[in-house]
Amino acid sequence: MATTMKKLNLISLAVVVALAGCSDDDDKSSTKTLTVENTLAVGSEQCVNGGTETLTGADSNDNGQLDSAEVTDTTVSCNAPATSLTASQLAPLTDNDWFKSAQVKVATSEENIAAVVKESGKAKNVILFVGDGMGISTVTAARIMAGQLEGKLGEEHQLSFEKLPFSGFAKTYNVDAQTPDSAGTMTAMASGVKTDAGVIGVDENIERGNCATVAGNELVTATELAEIAGKSTGIVSTARITHATPAATYAKSADRNWEDVSDMPEAAVAAGCEDIASQLVNFEANLEARYEGLDVDGLEVVMGGGRRHFLPKDAAYNSADAVSSVEGDRTDGRDLTAEWKAKYPAGQYVMDQAGFDAINADTTERVFGLFNETHMQYEADRANDVAGEPSLSEMTAKAIDVLDNNDKGFFLTVEAGRIDHAHHAGNAYNALSDTVELSKAVQVALDKTSIEDTLIIVTADHSHVFTIAGYPKRGNPILGKVVPVGSDEPSLAADNMPYTTVGYTNGGGFRDLGDETDADVGYDFAPVTGRVDLTDVDTTTPGFHQEAVVPLGSETHAAEDVGVYAVGPGAHLVTGTNEQSLIFHVMDYAADLVKQADAKLAQ
Repeated sequence: MATTMKKLNLISLAVVVALAGCSDDDDKSSTKTLTVENTLAVGSEQCVNGGTETLTGADSNDNGQLDSAEVTDTTVSCNAPATSLTASQLAPLTDNDWFKSAQVKVATSEENIAAVVKESGKAKNVILFVGDGMGISTVTAARIMAGQLEGKLGEEHQLSFEKLPFSGFAKTYNVDAQTPDSAGTMTAMASGVKTDAGVIGVDENIERGNCATVAGNELVTATELAEIAGKSTGIVSTARITHATPAATYAKSADRNWEDVSDMPEAAVAAGCEDIASQLVNFEANLEARYEGLDVDGLEVVMGGGRRHFLPKDAAYNSADAVSSVEGDRTDGRDLTAEWKAKYPAGQYVMDQAGFDAINADTTERVFGLFNETHMQYEADRANDVAGEPSLSEMTAKAIDVLDNNDKGFFLTVEAGRIDHAHHAGNAYNALSDTVELSKAVQVALDKTSIEDTLIIVTADHSHVFTIAGYPKRGNPILGKVVPVGSDEPSLAADNMPYTTVGYTNGGGFRDLGDETDADVGYDFAPVTGRVDLTDVDTTTPGFHQEAVVPLGSETHAAEDVGVYAVGPGAHLVTGTNEQSLIFHVMDYAADLVKQADAKLAQ
C-alpha cells in the first residue's frame, strides 16, 4: 500500500574534511578534498524511505565549497523501510471517535464469533421475527426515525436487531415471480422450499386456486416439526392471523385468499379443501391425521387480528368491539372461537387489552387472542381501538412467558404485519413506526431469553418501492423535506418545488391528512398524478402520504434482497447472500427440528 507523506527539502550539511596537507607554509597550495552530505527526503526518487547522499571532490578553486563541477564521487545510503507508524503519525486516527468505535466493534465481533455455539441441535428455543415488507430502506429510515425520537441526529442510531452479531441477505423471488408476495416468501422461510406466489404451505407443483392440486404437494413447516418434537409452539401477528405470513406456518392452501369458507369457490369447498381459519383451529387434529400414531397438543399461543374469519355471518355473534354491523364472514354457520374453547377448555380466549392483561402466563396452558375484526391497529393508531389492543412487544413478552413453561423449549413466529400495509397505503410514518415497534419486540425477546440456548432470527419476507433520496444534511428529519448541507431552506426540484427525503416509486401518492394515524384512510382518495407543491405542507405529520412517481391504487412490493439478522446457536450460518429458503435450514440446524421430529415419529 502506498504511503503519501510530506516531501522534505534537502538539507546540506557541508561537512568539510581535509584529507591531505600539512601545517607548514610549503603545503598551503595543496588542494583540499571536501565531502558534503545531503539528507534525502522520504519519497525521493533515490530512496523512497529517505536516506543520505554523500558527495566527494577536490576544492580546486580553493573557495572552501564543493561546487557541482568539482564532485568526483557520489554515494547514496537509503534508510531501511519503516516497520510501524509513530504515535504522532497515528494520532489523527486513534484520537478520532469514529476510529475508536470501529475498534471496539472489531473486538466485540471477535468475541461474538468465539462465543457463538456452532454445534447443531443446541438451540432449545427458536424465535423467528418477520417484518412484513421491511426492506433495507425501511430499516435505514426507521433507524434514523428512532434515533431522532431519542433526541439524536438519527443516522448513528441502531435498531435492536441491527446489533445482532451475524447478518446476511435473502433473495426473495418466488418460483414464478421476480417480485414476490408474502405467501410464497413465508412458505420458503417456514418450510425450506421456495414456491409460487399466492399459495400457502405447498410446493411449486401446485396450481393456484385448484383445490385438487394440494394433495401430495403439502410441505412440513418448522412450526409443525417443533410441535411433533414436543416443543411449545406459537404464532403472533399484528395482521389477521389468517393472513399470508402467519398462515404459512400452519396451513396448506391453494390460495392465500381462502381465509374463511366465504372466500372459497364452491368447487373447492365441495372438493374438501379447508379454509385457513378452520385449519388453524384444527391444527392439532390435522397434524395428527398426517402421521399415524402421532399425538401432539396443538398451538399454545395464537395472537393477532382477523376475528371475522372465525365467526358466523350473523350479528348475534358480534364481539363487543365490532366495527361492522355484522362482524363475522363465515357462511357455514361455524363459530370457530367456540370450537377452539371446546377443544381446549383450560385455554383462554381473549379479544381486548383487559383480557390480555388478565392472562397469568405462569399458570395459563394456552392462549387464543383475536384482538380485531380485521388487522390489528397500526402502532401509532392503537390508542384509538374501541376495546384496546396489546402492542407487538407486549404480545411477544406474553407469548414467551407462556411458551417457556415447557422444559423442551419452544418455537415462536412473530410478524410485524402492518409495516407492509402502511407502505401499500404510501404512508411512511406508520411503516416506520411499526418497524420501531418491531425493534422493541426483538429487544423484549433478547431480554427474556439467553443467547446460549435461543436462536433469534429477524428478517423480512420482501421489501417495498420505498426510497430515501436527495442530499439532506445530517440530522434532517427523516420525514421532512430535503434541506441540503449548509442551508436551512429546502432544496428545490427542476419544477421549483421542494420534495421529501422519503418517497415511493408507485402508489396512491400525496395525501395531507394531518394528525390521522390510520394509514388506510388514504384509500378514500383517488391516486394523485403529477407533483404537488409541498412548500406549506408539514410532511412530518402522521397523516402525510408521500408522493409517488407512478400512480396506482396501492403501492407495490419490490424485488431486492432483504436483510437477515441473527444471534444464538447456529447464528453463524447467517452470512452472505442466500435463497430465502435457507432460513428454515438454519433454524433446523440450530434446533435439530427434523431429527427430533423423526425420533418422535419413530417411537
